[in-house]
Amino acid sequence: MHPLLVVDAANVVGSVPDGWWRDRAGAAARLRDALVPLAERGLPGAGPRPPLEIVLVVEGAARHVRSTGGVEVVAAEGSGDDTIVQVVRARGQDRHTTVVTADRALRRRVGELGANVLGPRAVRPSTSR
Repeated sequence: MHPLLVVDAANVVGSVPDGWWRDRAGAAARLRDALVPLAERGLPGAGPRPPLEIVLVVEGAARHVRSTGGVEVVAAEGSGDDTIVQVVRARGQDRHTTVVTADRALRRRVGELGANVLGPRAVRPSTSR
């Protein structure tokens, strides 16, 4: 089974003040597209080895963003954090699982399930760092 990478879209998109609030769905779609090459290449640095199964969890105005090759988009019905925990619980057993978020409470929750945690910079396109 490939390593699982779960990305907190709202947290990663919100980590850079680049006007994302004017088009939340567009910002989530741009993040999704930036994640596609990581499915085959993996994360730069000390991330899990490729190929990766990537799940992007979206919420709110970004709920209508669709999956694309290499990145599955999961729309949160309620809390994005709760959905991320559900994904880790359901899919992260018995394999290397990493969650990308800066949310402290979420980091703690997924850590208790055995997931590794990386900050948003791990997946942000280099042009927005």
